[in-house]
Amino acid sequence: MFIDRVKIKVKAGDGGNGVTAFRREKFIPRGGPSGGDGGVGGSVWMESDEGLNTLLHLRFNPEHKAERGRHGEGSNRFGKDGADSTVKVPVGTQVFNAETNELLFDFTDSGQRFLLAKGGKGGWGNSHFATPTRRAPKFHYTGRPGQEKELQLELKLIADVGLVGFPNAGKSTLISVISAAKPKIADYPFTTLEPNLGVVDLGDFRTFVVADIPGLIEGASEGAGLGDRFLRHVERTKLMLHLVDVSSLSGRDPVEDYEIINRELANYNIDLAERPQIVVATKIDALDEPERLEKLRERAEKDGKDFLEISSVANKGLKELVSATAKMLDAAAHERREMEIVSQS
Repeated sequence: MFIDRVKIKVKAGDGGNGVTAFRREKFIPRGGPSGGDGGVGGSVWMESDEGLNTLLHLRFNPEHKAERGRHGEGSNRFGKDGADSTVKVPVGTQVFNAETNELLFDFTDSGQRFLLAKGGKGGWGNSHFATPTRRAPKFHYTGRPGQEKELQLELKLIADVGLVGFPNAGKSTLISVISAAKPKIADYPFTTLEPNLGVVDLGDFRTFVVADIPGLIEGASEGAGLGDRFLRHVERTKLMLHLVDVSSLSGRDPVEDYEIINRELANYNIDLAERPQIVVATKIDALDEPERLEKLRERAEKDGKDFLEISSVANKGLKELVSATAKMLDAAAHERREMEIVSQS
């Protein structure tokens, strides 16, 4: 089950209490205070793990606590510090304060760590308060409580390429053909109910990651068809493949579908509308009205977008699509490197 949004509670360990104690040793009639300090409470950390791709493990385990510090003891023995607790999450997870909705951290790489809740300080024992004029203090400090927070976690898939389009536009079939991903494929709308990731092998140890986003519909940016949940998974992509069914079997106008999806992308986030995009006419093996394909081509070229036509079932145009996608990703990477060089100079 793909879970991309959960709420959790974290509680750092309380600090151990200090203790009031006095030395009672043979031949030392005036033994002084010997109360040790309490241990520091354990903290709760979050760490990104590339082996995870969903927040499902947190849906059924929403509370995370670290160990409290042990209390101090006599003979100046300090309490043991509490053990830390670590919560593992997939790369792409964002951490929000559940009350204020403030973004606290964004995990963009594997192995990143973030302190969610800090453990409480240990209390001082009475030996801490001994002075030349106060030789027998009879008090100590209790440990401080550990931090406690309620957090909202949201996962945004990190992929190089996002597949967008209406339901049954051919996204799942395409990703199943060009990668090892095996999504559910059927001839009815909304077959795909959760995003799928696939790795496309270009040879020579070169790959790129594709995200199959569940079908979008008009009003997706406002939540129709759960579109607002799915749209956030294309926010991190460098390139979008906009799949449009040009066969008459869909009963829809390809140009109108193309316009609706781009409008929803812009309404959700204007940056998505400006993201590099290849318009891909799909199901050309079932094309019985060539003018449907040509009208879509004219509109895409008018908007300055690259245009390709494919049939995933008949394996037509797929090599050209993969090659064009790789070239655009390489160009985008080169542009980012140049911008970094300019910013550093």
